Amino acid sequence: MSTEEGVKIDIESPEQFEEDVSRILEEEEEKAATKAEEAKEKTEPSEEEPAKDDPEGDAQTDKEDKKKHHGKKNKKDPRDEKIEQLEDRVKRQMAEFENFRKRTDKEKSQMFDMGAKSVIEKILPVIDNFERGLESVPEGSDAAFTDGMQMIYKQFTTELDKLGVKPIEALGQPFDPNFHNAVMQVESDEYESGVVAQELQKGYMYRDTLVRPSMVGVVQ
Repeated sequence: MSTEEGVKIDIESPEQFEEDVSRILEEEEEKAATKAEEAKEKTEPSEEEPAKDDPEGDAQTDKEDKKKHHGKKNKKDPRDEKIEQLEDRVKRQMAEFENFRKRTDKEKSQMFDMGAKSVIEKILPVIDNFERGLESVPEGSDAAFTDGMQMIYKQFTTELDKLGVKPIEALGQPFDPNFHNAVMQVESDEYESGVVAQELQKGYMYRDTLVRPSMVGVVQ
């Protein structure tokens, strides 16, 4: 009778001994394999549910989710593209309309100024004659008549001033070819050379536009 690892073995023959040893080794291998499988199940996470403490598994899952979401964002709805095209078209049309409105307003202003200038040019000779008439009123004339003419002339020039029509200052000013039209040279003890010493006809401005230059005599 012989004992190995607490297992009792009856030795009746060599063949029986070999069979018993083989059977014992197989049982021990099966036990070792079972223990190894149990230890593996305890240490490794389940395939169905990844371990919460595995950062690599979480990172891989996050990457896959981001790829899915990224793919969804890049995929654009055709309706959104159509809306963007319509919005862009409306913005461009609004910008074109605004440019057209500004251009039209500018053209209207220019046309109005041209029309006003044309009318003023026709009125200026009337003012010239009015002034000459007042200057030539003989002494001893009816005072009431003279005062009435003065009042009418003042009203006339006041309304022109409200419209932006103003006379150009010439007498005593340095000669400026942009505003003065020199028709003669004169001698003067009062003014220096190149200064307007005589105004033969008034010049006028309409706002910032020259309507008629002053006709002047300049000191030589």
